[in-house]
Amino acid sequence: MTKTILITGAGSGFAEAAAIGMAQAGHTIIATAQISPQVAALREKVASRGLDNIRVEKLDLTDPYDMAFIQTFDVDVLWNNAGYGESGPVSEIPLDLVRKNYEINVFKPLELTQAFIKRWVAEGGAKGNSGKKIVFTSSMGGLFTPAGWGTYVSTKHALESIAEAIAQEVAPFGIKVQTINPGAYYTGYNETMADTAFRWLDAEKNFTKPAELRATFDALLASPMGHMDAREMIDRMIAIVPADTGKVRNVSPKAVEDMLKEAQAAAWDAEI
Repeated sequence: MTKTILITGAGSGFAEAAAIGMAQAGHTIIATAQISPQVAALREKVASRGLDNIRVEKLDLTDPYDMAFIQTFDVDVLWNNAGYGESGPVSEIPLDLVRKNYEINVFKPLELTQAFIKRWVAEGGAKGNSGKKIVFTSSMGGLFTPAGWGTYVSTKHALESIAEAIAQEVAPFGIKVQTINPGAYYTGYNETMADTAFRWLDAEKNFTKPAELRATFDALLASPMGHMDAREMIDRMIAIVPADTGKVRNVSPKAVEDMLKEAQAAAWDAEI
């Protein structure tokens, strides 16, 4: 069964490719991007492929007019994919950056989710929303915390909890909830996130030394597990997002899922 799917943050990366792939599979896509140049570029890509079942719109989650407009669309699936990350030590990061990361990654997606749930419940009543679904792009970092990435992954931990709570709350209305948890695939996202800490870290003021943190990031991102081919995750997203059934939590690749389970088990025996 084909679906109408609203995607936030589809101007690049995973969601841009998945939007095109889901449209090619016959679904109706409303792909949104934060800024006008992204909108224009994606519209050109869509036109070049002859896809008349993708509508591209601007959606800056912090713009109340954009938010109000996007809520007028009638959709079956809301895929909360938009987000950004701040890196650096949580013990020293400026708090305004932490607040901004939570605003974009947690509060705004929750605001949009609440709006669509309220509409679906009002329109469908109990068990009247078969096929309605909320999908959150979380992260492997929603399930563990590597040093240097704590602010960003804490927002994903929050999304995991929010998704779990919402799933229980909306189940009586036939609405489903899923998370997608990518590993460190190579899209440029992690690489640019790693740069953010060096806007404010100062070797003269901070006990975290920029050169040491940069070396840690470079080693991680250069490793095979930090530089995986994004195609695998894109293909999984194309299958997961429109599906009526599937796993609640979707970690990819399998090696990362296994690593996360081991890390979570080990946390029970950790000592200070």
